[in-house]
Amino acid sequence: MTDTQLPDPPLELNLKYLKLPFMREHHHPLAQKAAKNSWSHEDYLEKLADGEAALRKDRSTKRRINQARFPVIKTLDQFNWTWPKKINRLQVQQLFRLQFVKQSANVIFLGGVGLGKTHLASALGYEACLKGYTVLFATAIDVINTLSAAQAAGRMKQELKKYTRPSLLILDELGFLPIDKAGADLLFQVISQRYEQGALVITSNRAYKDWPEIFNNDSTLTSAILDRLLHHAETVLIQGKSFRMKEQIEL
Repeated sequence: MTDTQLPDPPLELNLKYLKLPFMREHHHPLAQKAAKNSWSHEDYLEKLADGEAALRKDRSTKRRINQARFPVIKTLDQFNWTWPKKINRLQVQQLFRLQFVKQSANVIFLGGVGLGKTHLASALGYEACLKGYTVLFATAIDVINTLSAAQAAGRMKQELKKYTRPSLLILDELGFLPIDKAGADLLFQVISQRYEQGALVITSNRAYKDWPEIFNNDSTLTSAILDRLLHHAETVLIQGKSFRMKEQIEL
C-alpha cells in the first residue's frame, strides 16, 4: 500500500463482505440526499434496501432468461396478429396471465409452419421468466438426443431432472422430424414426470389425429401421451400460410 492509498472504511468492507453492492455504491450519496431532504433513519434504510432488492431481482431475472436458452428473445408485443388467417387473440392474451403455470397445466400451439407458434411459445417463456418462474426451451428432437446420450452414458436420472425441474418446459417443433420408438419412450418419460407437477408448452405442426405418425405409429403410446397432455391443457389453433413465405406469395 502506498502513502496515497487508504484502506477501505469498515462500512465499505462489511458491505462488500455481505455482498450488498447497491448499498456499497449508494450509501454515501443517499446519505447526503437524506440529510438534504430530512429523511428519517427508516426512510434512508428503506431506500437502500429497495435499491438492493431491485438489483438482486434484476440479476435473478437475467439469470433465469439465460438459463432458459431461448433461441431468440420474443415478446407478445412483437407478434404480428394480422398474418395468421385464424387465431384466437383473446385466448392467447389470456395465457399471458400465466395461470396455467401456477396450475401446472399445458398449452399446445397447433398450426402449419411459419405462423408464429415458436414466437408465442418463446414469448410465454420470457414472460414467465420476468414473473419469477424457471423456464427451459428445447426442441423435441434436442430433448430426445440429449436423453439418449445420457442413457447410454448411465446419466439418465440426472439429465432427466433438467427437463422435470423447471416450472415451465417448452417443447418446440414436436412432429417436424420423425421419432423412433426409443425416442418416443424418452419423451413420454419427460411428459409423464411433469404431469400435474410442472407446466408444458408444446408447438406442433400436426393435428392430434396425426400424432401416432409422430410417435412411430405407436397408437398405445400416443394415447398415453395425449391423455396426460390434454387432461389439463389449452389448445391454440393457428391457421394460415407461412409468414416466412410471405414475400414469395406476394410476388
